[in-house]
Amino acid sequence: MISIEIKPYLLNKKHVFRIAGGARTNTPVLLVKLKYESYIGYGEASMPPLYGESIATAQSFIKTLDFSPFTSPLEMEAILKSIDQHATGNPAIKAAVDIALHDLIGKMKNMPLYDYFNLPKKELKTSKTIGIDSAAIIRQRVEEAADYHYLKIKLGGDNDAEIIKAVRSVSDKPLFIDANQGWINKEEALDKIAWLKDEGAVFIEQPMPKKAFSDMEWLVSRSTLPLIGDEGIQRLEDVKTASNFYHGINIKLMKSTGLHEAFAMANLAKSMNLKIMLGCMSETSCAIAAAAHLGAMADWVDLDGNLGVTNDPFQGHQVINGSIHLNDTNGIGLINPDWNKIETYE
Repeated sequence: MISIEIKPYLLNKKHVFRIAGGARTNTPVLLVKLKYESYIGYGEASMPPLYGESIATAQSFIKTLDFSPFTSPLEMEAILKSIDQHATGNPAIKAAVDIALHDLIGKMKNMPLYDYFNLPKKELKTSKTIGIDSAAIIRQRVEEAADYHYLKIKLGGDNDAEIIKAVRSVSDKPLFIDANQGWINKEEALDKIAWLKDEGAVFIEQPMPKKAFSDMEWLVSRSTLPLIGDEGIQRLEDVKTASNFYHGINIKLMKSTGLHEAFAMANLAKSMNLKIMLGCMSETSCAIAAAAHLGAMADWVDLDGNLGVTNDPFQGHQVINGSIHLNDTNGIGLINPDWNKIETYE
């Protein structure tokens, strides 16, 4: 019999985090613990308010789940199909259960998840995200990120040029650019892409609104940099038409409903010659540790969501000189998690 416990948690950020769509200082999270016999698996739902889920909706979803038809976590495909069909939407809380199931199965099979997915253990050079802010604060944040190989720069407001000038005044590192749907005019977007290529950008993530299909078709055929779908690519079904609008996709567990579908998305993307970015929300080391096991499939890695928080309740893979080093702990790779020491957010 599989049993489940949940714990609401508020993940606090070190700094105010601003993107084109708004600003926040924390992220509501629902932590999940699955138990089967002597095995325990951990998962999490990270739910930035922008995306519509909350601790309340996640709790309601979990309370109506029924694991009684299933005798073992090894029935994972059937379990996840049942959960996905239980209610539409709710991708983050579905991901929490998926991650915990994978953690359980890795422990039951006595293997880390990269082995479970038949992937190599790879050192992952993650980017460090710099939010929209004043030039002075951006310079400070960039200097603090000196160990990282790539900087992910948030644009899409009215001060894009000021931000890039500030970044380039203190660093010449390659840039991942994320406009977060902030560019509205396709001709202006194309001009910005040309400018950003000269400034050392590697790619542009979600340059225009996710439903601006005709504009994205126009832009993707003219862009001198790869365009990566984030808000425009949520789940497996979206990947099938992604090449009409993007050169690559950003896979996040909180969008994909977890590792199972993320793995399928990556395989489909590879078969379509789409680039793969592995991303995250603001998350604890639980979800970041899980996602890192798929890192060998990615062209670019942006798994820093646990590095900009002050109260991460878990310890996972080490980050050394800007690179994630996967450990060999069975399951997702958490080091001695202690559920009882995690304070519940009321």
